Amino acid sequence: MSNMATEIVAFLLTVSGWILVSSTLPTDYWKVSSVDGTVITTATFWSNLWKTCVTDSTGVSNCKDFPSMLALDAYIQVCRGLMIASVCLGFFGAIFALVGMKCTKIGGSETTKARLTVLSGFHFILSGLCCMTACSIYAHRITTDFFDPLFVAQKFELGAALFVGWAGSVLCILGGLIFCLSLTDGFSVRQANNAIPHLSSEV
Repeated sequence: MSNMATEIVAFLLTVSGWILVSSTLPTDYWKVSSVDGTVITTATFWSNLWKTCVTDSTGVSNCKDFPSMLALDAYIQVCRGLMIASVCLGFFGAIFALVGMKCTKIGGSETTKARLTVLSGFHFILSGLCCMTACSIYAHRITTDFFDPLFVAQKFELGAALFVGWAGSVLCILGGLIFCLSLTDGFSVRQANNAIPHLSSEV
């Protein structure tokens, strides 16, 4: 029963983390910068993995999509690939978890369900690592440019999407580890149960 409750907690953590990771991908504010003047001329510049925009004090936004994937900076291409991989890994991890958890009626034998559970855990761990790597690469580029005295272009700061991505990746990794540990506990209990009849027969 405790093993089943552990799996449910792990599932809630991983799915919550995957939702946060998935919401990070289309989120606008990966990096943000403000140009302050009078109330009328204040403008906010922000970018994500797909476009760059400017919003004036009246709330009107003008956006420009990145023109060509081949013309993008390498770090943006890497972050795109890692985030898409993270979302896909989390999706398949959720499916494996639903099939492999003990509280579900599908998945076959106990051994098969146990293997699906640990496979789900690995998927979520990889998903969290991909998202954390993507957010860290993007944040490193922002901070490097910000503190570089020779960088004369407009400087940006960390956007809210990065913090959401880090939070989601931590939840995915934590839930994936719990899935793997719950499987280890289940194997230990199963071996103990198999050993009891063997000892009884010897007595």
